[in-house]
Order: sequence, then structure tokens, then C-alpha cells
Amino acid sequence: MLLYCRFFQLCYPAMSHSLNTPAEHFKRPIAISNWLYSVAFLVFIIVVVGGITRLTESGLSITEWKPITGAIPPLSQETWASEFEKYQQIPEYQEINGPAGMGLEDFKLIYFWEWIHRLLGRLIGLAFALPLAWFAFKRAIPQGYGGRLSGLLILGGMQGVIGWWMVSSGLTERTDVSHFRLATHLLTALVILTGLVWTALDLRQLAAGQQKPSRLTAFGATVFGVLFIQLLFGAYTAGLNAGPMSDTWPLMHGSLFLIGIDWSGGVWSMLNNDPYIVYYIHRWWAWVAVGFLIVLARRVRKQSRAASIAIHTAFGTQILLGIATVMSSVDINYAVLHQAVGALVVISTAWGVHLLGRYPEHSKT
Repeated sequence: MLLYCRFFQLCYPAMSHSLNTPAEHFKRPIAISNWLYSVAFLVFIIVVVGGITRLTESGLSITEWKPITGAIPPLSQETWASEFEKYQQIPEYQEINGPAGMGLEDFKLIYFWEWIHRLLGRLIGLAFALPLAWFAFKRAIPQGYGGRLSGLLILGGMQGVIGWWMVSSGLTERTDVSHFRLATHLLTALVILTGLVWTALDLRQLAAGQQKPSRLTAFGATVFGVLFIQLLFGAYTAGLNAGPMSDTWPLMHGSLFLIGIDWSGGVWSMLNNDPYIVYYIHRWWAWVAVGFLIVLARRVRKQSRAASIAIHTAFGTQILLGIATVMSSVDINYAVLHQAVGALVVISTAWGVHLLGRYPEHSKT
């Protein structure tokens, strides 16, 4: 990382020079934008695979963090036996999977999903770092974007550390990972996804001749805040395994309201740790998010009908998938699609908020 910082210090002065011709001025931002969209697609894929990893209870199957050598899966029966033996030392196996009769073949299945998830993380790191170094070497990064791209690189590196921090919480005293750490891991991925899409859209604007990047309006920040809360409680719901608590909708245990709750544990603690309350908030805060997204879609409709349709389609599909997940007692197919479309809601929201910042005069209409 220190070498990267030094490398960019040397490259930034060259980046400040204007591009030589209008053709280059158009080509380079578009090329960088396309690259960022490609990385964003990979981040979307890893979010989906992360959902599968969580739903199949695969996340604790690899008990060590080896950023380099860990990319190679077990290739012999002896290596598989060694990995399985390590897994047998943790509480998840000793208290849940061991008594349930898990054997080596069952272990291989959960190992596969966690290995794929980590491998995708490594690929995303390379898919971002290597082209970034190339664009910097070619002095193709427009002025003002070098720092932003470096920030995304650092955040991506931190995500790997956060992932291991999450996994480590389930290796000694718990049979699962901390829901706080799971939420941090998922939300960081979605922040990275938003940053990639936003920067790619800014570069598209630059290529079209608009020098100023889009700004974050007050309403746009509010929409992001409302959506953040919904995603946070969605991550809590997953981390606390709260989804199966009720398979009816809209009622939970025959009521629309929280009833019979003992708040003696403290309101703040209950809001963050009680599975029933967390699940209830995730269900009903969704409609607050929908209200703000409807307003956002209406405000950007004049600038981009496609963006408006994308926002409506994403949250509409997400509502249906959320209900299907509930009524199917968290069927894995619906649950994975629910997480995937959640990422699409984030992408479409970023598009809409970016449009508001591009045309701030429309943000109040």
C-alpha cells in the first residue's frame, strides 16, 4: 500500500495536465467509466455469492486468513482432511454440524461457497488495482479523480480485513458471526458499489463536456440515509437469523404491531439485538424507503425516464421478493434473489441521486 501511495504521488502531477485533443478528452473518461462499471458488476456478483454463503451457513468453513496462498483450494485428500480437522475445532461444528452428522463431503460443499466468495474478493482487488495502475502510468486519469479512485482502492483493501474480522468473531466462542460485523461487511460492499457507479457516472458527464461532477443534494443524502437504515436492519435480520420467525405477511404472529415486548433490556440494545424487533423494523421501515424512492423516481423522470423506471422496478421487485421470502419460510432461492435485487436498489438509487446532483434545480420539484 505504501508503494501505491508513493506511485500515485509521482503520477498526480502528470494527471493535472489537460488532455491534448478532444478525441482523447472523450476516450479516456469513457474507458475508465467502462472499467468501473465492470468492477461494479463483479461487486454485485460477490454480494450475491455472499448471500449464498450466508444462507448455506458456509462462512466459517475456512478458519484461516491467507490472502495469497488461500487462493489455492485443497487439491488432495490429505489437504481436505486437514481443513476439515481445523473446522472441527470451532463451536459451529462442535455444537451444530457435528451432532447433526456432518461428514467430509458435506464440509466440501460449504467450503466451496466460502472459497468462491474469497476468490471473488481477490479477483476484484486485481481487477481494480491493475487497471488503475495502468491508467495512472498512461496519465489517463482526469484531474480530480486520482484521489477518489485511490480511496476506492483503499476501501476495497479494508473490505478484505473487515471480512476476516467478521469471520473471526465466529471461530472461538460463538456458533455464528457477529451480526454487527456482518452488517459492516455487507454495507461496506454496498458503499463501494455506490462509489464505483457514482464515479463512473461522473466520468460519463466529463466525457460529455460537463466539467463539474455531480454533487450530493440534501434530498439525495436523505434518501441514502433512509435506504442505509433499511439495509442495516436487513443485515441484522440475516445475522440474527430472524427471517424464519414469521411466515405470514403482513401480520407477524397475528398482529400488525409489536405486542408483549419486555423493554427492560434497554431500548437501544433491543433495537439492535432482539431478533423479533429487528425483523419487525426491517419489514415496516421498507415502506418508508419506498416512499422516498417514489419521490426520487418522480423527480428524476424528466432527466431520465430510464432511471425512473429502474428505481420503480427495483424496489417493486424487492417488495415482492421480500414477501415471497417471508411466506416461504426463507426459501434460499427467494432469499438470494432478495439480496441481489437489494444491490440493484442501491445501484438505481445511486443513479437517481446522481441525476439530482447533476441537475440540482430539479431536486425540489
